[in-house]
Amino acid sequence: MDTITFDEFANKYDSWFLKNKNVLDSEVALLAFFLKNPGRVISIGCGSGLFEKLLQQDYGIEIKEGIEPAAGMREIAIKRGMDVRPGTAEDVDLEACAYDTIIFNGTASYIKNLQKAFENAYHALKPGGQLLVLDVPKESSYGLLYNLGREIGSWDHRYFIGAVPENVYPVEFVLAAIWRSTPEKVELLRAAGFTDFKFGQTLTKHPLYSNREKENPIEGYDRGDYVCICARR
Repeated sequence: MDTITFDEFANKYDSWFLKNKNVLDSEVALLAFFLKNPGRVISIGCGSGLFEKLLQQDYGIEIKEGIEPAAGMREIAIKRGMDVRPGTAEDVDLEACAYDTIIFNGTASYIKNLQKAFENAYHALKPGGQLLVLDVPKESSYGLLYNLGREIGSWDHRYFIGAVPENVYPVEFVLAAIWRSTPEKVELLRAAGFTDFKFGQTLTKHPLYSNREKENPIEGYDRGDYVCICARR
């Protein structure tokens, strides 16, 4: 993960989500859908703790433990009441068989060695525990838009006139990301030992219109721009 980017633009990251409140609420609802009986939970790459704050505020779901490599993000999450340690998904030393649920929410695209990160999560989960991997799939409308933005290096181009949301994702985060398809991530999860896959999705409208209203999650991964993979140890 490019910690320099997230340290430098930590407040900009939260600001983008708060300007796209229906997108944010739709993504939080998708995460909440898979957290009905979460047990002991840790959020890997918890960022500023914004999602965790909203899960508690809107759904009564409490997530206090987190890992976050970017100091700027970590400080905000701690101020929001989380117990956050520094570290990366690949290398953080997690206790074996300690967690019922591990969350990678929006982090998979910023992890270079995703295979190692999944193996680390498998080690830390109890038998039967679940790993939730939520992210923008490469094959989705947002994924294609972001990859084009990454190639061009800016949203200031004639290609994007009338085709991007009013408050588009900051290009600094687009440049730092590596988007993968849902099948690619499933393959890596299987190689790490995970089984019993379930899927949920949200943001089923084109990016230009996805912030008009909050969406409730639906099963599958064939139409959503934000997908949750639930995998069991």
